[in-house]
Amino acid sequence: MPKGYIVANIRARDRAEMQRFAEASAPVIAEFGGRVLARDPAPDIREGEVTGISVIVEFDDVETARRFYESAGYTDAKAIRDAVADTDLRIVEGV
Repeated sequence: MPKGYIVANIRARDRAEMQRFAEASAPVIAEFGGRVLARDPAPDIREGEVTGISVIVEFDDVETARRFYESAGYTDAKAIRDAVADTDLRIVEGV
């Protein structure tokens, strides 16, 4: 079964609150078996206009990634992020 990935670009306006988001979301990621594969505050952008911190989180499958995203724990963490950042986020299936 293909892996599931959350791919996000986050444009933060408050670093301290983003640290709170990271601390709140880490245990939820772990609860769903997720693994942060990449977190880069200054990615080498070669094409397009998307800016910000790039993050890739791997899950065992797409359904697990969706359950994580829709979970109460992540919803609570996401509220912290939503207050201080603009985010582009997608769930994708691996090959």
